[in-house]
Amino acid sequence: MFLKLFFGLKAARVPVSLREHLTLVEAVRADLVSYDIEGFYYLARAALVKDERHLDRFDRVFAEVFKGVESVGGEGVETVDLPEEWLRRLAEKHLSEEEKALVESLGGFEKLMETLRQRLEEQQGRHQGGSKWIGTAGTSPFGAFGYNPEGVRIGQDRSRHRRAVKVWDRRDFRNLDGDVEIGTRTIKVALRRLRRWAREGAHEELDLDGTIRSTAEHGYLDVKMRPERHNAVKVLMLFDVGGSMDDHVRVAEELFSAARSEFKHLEYRYFHNCLYEGVWRDNRRRWTEQTPTYELINTYGPDWKLVIVGDASMSPYEVLYPGGANEHWNPESGETWLRRVLAHWTSAAWINPVPERHWGYTQSIGILREIMDGRMFPMTLAGLEAATRELGR
Repeated sequence: MFLKLFFGLKAARVPVSLREHLTLVEAVRADLVSYDIEGFYYLARAALVKDERHLDRFDRVFAEVFKGVESVGGEGVETVDLPEEWLRRLAEKHLSEEEKALVESLGGFEKLMETLRQRLEEQQGRHQGGSKWIGTAGTSPFGAFGYNPEGVRIGQDRSRHRRAVKVWDRRDFRNLDGDVEIGTRTIKVALRRLRRWAREGAHEELDLDGTIRSTAEHGYLDVKMRPERHNAVKVLMLFDVGGSMDDHVRVAEELFSAARSEFKHLEYRYFHNCLYEGVWRDNRRRWTEQTPTYELINTYGPDWKLVIVGDASMSPYEVLYPGGANEHWNPESGETWLRRVLAHWTSAAWINPVPERHWGYTQSIGILREIMDGRMFPMTLAGLEAATRELGR
């Protein structure tokens, strides 16, 4: 029972033992959970995971093994003919390209926010369809499961058209796995261009060639030592997570894992869409344990290399306007913060996982590329080599 989950965790390098698997089986036989997939998830996680660093891997394996499984009815358990999610999705609005062209935006960020305030004051109940009220399956700029060229998404689990200016919802992002198996070694080869070895520190390692040479010259064993080699490059990486970056998690993890193995001095933080007044190190605590960006600037000197990893795909308001941030109200614009960090870390590059041939179709990519003074590079071998050459100047 549950062997597919057990072997899946083994394959994902989660240290789970047969004893823990049997504990899970015993817990299920004891009816600690019944007909409840969510309850079983927490039971399995408690029995099989010993270290919180492996929670993300467990989540991925669990989702793959039990994909599509919902609550199962049994004796005395109320059942329904169709899952609520299916019924809700039936109401989604699907428009043709001609219909989409007829939907007009409200004319700017300030107008959009002002109209939302008015709707919240006027609306009295739930609304579905239509083009005005906050609801579902319509062409209103406010709500879920509809379409509008720029609006505020409220109460929808994930993006569909990627047109939202703001998202009013609490979303959970997962951390990048720094131990992910590298799919190709070419990323590491490209990153090695940035390494600069320096001789420094105490005499800590054997100089084999020097020892052989000195012994031959003197006729007796003459051991020579030399300073240990240190990688002098210091790299600060800022990773965009969540939203449209979900499409690029795998390649971002490969880059992160390669960077961790190549650089002795590596620090990293996360942000969402655009850089603002705060960043964080753990996505599970991104609302409670943020590091002020000013503190980051004061902690890491201008000799650090700054690498920003993100698809740069967002509403232009998120870059250019105070209050334009996707999930919170930012007192200063993203552009202000980007120019502030670029003035501190003059050696900087933006790595973009979106294919370069598609950059021209997204306005925010062009804006951010201009702010970066052209230092935006695609996440390809050639792009990484160009980025490391730029950082190595």
